Amino acid sequence: MAKVVVVTSGKGGVGKTTSTAALGAALARTGDKVVVIDFDVGLRNLDLVMGAERRVVFDLINVIQGDAKLPQALIRDKRIETLSLLPASQTRDKDSLTNEGVARVMDDIRQRFDWAICDSPAGIERGATLAMHYADMAIVVTNPEVSSVRDSDRIIGILDSKTAKAERGERMEKHLLLTRYDPARAARGEMLKVEDVLEILSIPLLGIIPESEEVLKASNMGAPITLSNPMSAPARAYFDAVRRLRGENVDMVVPADRRGLIGRLFGRRVA
Repeated sequence: MAKVVVVTSGKGGVGKTTSTAALGAALARTGDKVVVIDFDVGLRNLDLVMGAERRVVFDLINVIQGDAKLPQALIRDKRIETLSLLPASQTRDKDSLTNEGVARVMDDIRQRFDWAICDSPAGIERGATLAMHYADMAIVVTNPEVSSVRDSDRIIGILDSKTAKAERGERMEKHLLLTRYDPARAARGEMLKVEDVLEILSIPLLGIIPESEEVLKASNMGAPITLSNPMSAPARAYFDAVRRLRGENVDMVVPADRRGLIGRLFGRRVA
C-alpha cells in the first residue's frame, strides 16, 4: 500500500520537480517500488528531468479519462527497476483533472507501489489542490527568501484545511525541504537563515539542499541528481532526507562539495 507524498510550494522555481525526481530515485535505490507523478498538466517537466521525454505515449489524463490503463501510461526507469514515472499531459488543460478521476488513479497506484511522489504545480490552482488532496504526507519546498517562505506559509494553511485528511479531521504530516541554501550568504544576511525559516513555517525540517551547479547539470542530462552524481553535495542531502522520510534519525547538516560537511545546526532534530 503506497504512501502518497505531495511535493508542493507556493512559488514556482524553488526546485519541486528536481526534488521529486531526486527523492524518488533515492527511495527506489533502497529497493522500494516508487512512482513519481507529474500533476503539472500543460507544462510537464518531470519527464525531462527523468530523461523519459521520448518515451511518453500515454499520460495521467489518458488514464483519468479511460483512454489508457495505468500500466500502459507508466514509464519504467531504465536505470532503476523499481522506479516508474507517470507523466502529465502537455496538450490538455487543468480542467481535465477531476476529483473522481484522480481518486480512482491514486487508489490504483496505492495497490501497486510502496511510495508515490506527486510533483505539484506551484500555487493553489486545480492541479496543485488535487495533488495535495489525496496525499498522506506533504513536503513543502521553499528557498531561503521572504517571498518563497511567505507563499509556503499559505500552502501549509491549505494542507491543514482542504485535503482529504483535513476533511476527515486527521492531521496532515508536513515536512520542510529548504533548497538552494548557501551558509556563507546566510551568515552575511543575503538570505534567510535556516532558523528564520523554521520560526516562520513551524514544520519539521526534512533536509537542506545546498546551492550547487550540479543540480542544473543533472536536470540538463535528464537524470535525477541522486543517480547522475550521487556523491555530490545536493545528492547527499537528498539521500539524508530520504533516510529521515523512512524514519531514521539523521543529524541535520549542510553538505558541501569542497569542504566536506559544514553548517551543523545546533539543537535541530527531525520531528
